[in-house]
Amino acid sequence: MKLIDSIVAQAPDVAAIRRDIHAHPELCFQEARTADVVAQKLTEWGIPIHRGLGTTGVVGIVKAGDADRAIGLRADMDALPMQEFNTFSHASRFPGKMHACGHDGHTAMLLAAAQHLATHRDFDGTVYLIFQPAEEGGGGAREMIKEGLFEQFPMEAVFGMHNWPGAQVGKFAVSAGPVMASSNEFKITIRGKGGHAAMPHNSIDPVTIACQMVQAFQAIVSRNKKPVDAGVISVTMIHAGEATNVIPDSCELQGTVRTFSVAVLDMIEQRMQQVAQHTCAAFDAQCEFEFVRNYPPTINSAKEAEFARRVMASIVGEQNVGAQEPTMGAEDFAYMLQALPGCYAFVANGDGAHREMGHGGGPCMLHNPSYDFNDALIPLGATYWVRLAEAWLQPARRGGAA
Repeated sequence: MKLIDSIVAQAPDVAAIRRDIHAHPELCFQEARTADVVAQKLTEWGIPIHRGLGTTGVVGIVKAGDADRAIGLRADMDALPMQEFNTFSHASRFPGKMHACGHDGHTAMLLAAAQHLATHRDFDGTVYLIFQPAEEGGGGAREMIKEGLFEQFPMEAVFGMHNWPGAQVGKFAVSAGPVMASSNEFKITIRGKGGHAAMPHNSIDPVTIACQMVQAFQAIVSRNKKPVDAGVISVTMIHAGEATNVIPDSCELQGTVRTFSVAVLDMIEQRMQQVAQHTCAAFDAQCEFEFVRNYPPTINSAKEAEFARRVMASIVGEQNVGAQEPTMGAEDFAYMLQALPGCYAFVANGDGAHREMGHGGGPCMLHNPSYDFNDALIPLGATYWVRLAEAWLQPARRGGAA
């Protein structure tokens, strides 16, 4: 790997910052301490900052030369509302809060890149360092955009990166097109008529209706959607009843829908509503249907994905840059890619062997209570950010990734 020497030298200090952030996790829109740490370091390195977009967001501004061109690099800062099983020294100090997705590491990698960029400034233009709150369900990217992120800091393209457990450290993955799915939630309330379990003919049983409905939803995926289009309907909660001998008055279904395209999502939402309402009507029950669209699909633009791939290959070699296998997980960087060209890439986090004594018994997977970010990624991720910015803003280069 062709890592930048100065970043490698500073990596232990940045890793200490990462572990401090890991020990003090903050949930979406509550990242006040984390934002303070980021702002303090950027200021210490002579980087002007802007604070407050999306409540706790921080934007660092690194300029060099006189070109009016700019690129954005984004890291997320928030933690998850879950209990950590690890007991090593930098484990979470706050019950019910944990950096189980590596956002502490994403912040650290961008900080390490910021330090180098500020010191060397081997580019012509502006690098915007976007430290974003509330990726885990809060839509922090959307909120920063609403509050003027791209108007206040105009840039040609924006790039993001997520650690990916399971693959060997030293590997990247990037592809054009959809790489992460949209995330959407539904809640359906079936209102029937309760009664004695021994006399079901006097009732309208919402549980029976719910069972019909759940089965019918899967026919939407298998019979209404093109087989080559991706789509998942998962009913994850069914709530009904209080006693074994009582047919309840109502039953509530909740779950998620995930797709790689808005067109497929439109179809699934419409068909689910029709199935829910007509199934209830067939059994003389009432239906309340709610469908909430959360994150859109994350779709990488072709030129920017190829540009990122070439930068990655220059660092780790062509053989270590693979194609992204699309995942049905969701990511609010999708909002940034709706506004600007760019791409969202994966960097391998290893198999968990990096974890110290005191880690939990589970695997080192995302959203697992035994997860921990691999600090070996800090110099690699930071080198990628620096080389990406330098290549995009080469003094003799014009027109971005064209």
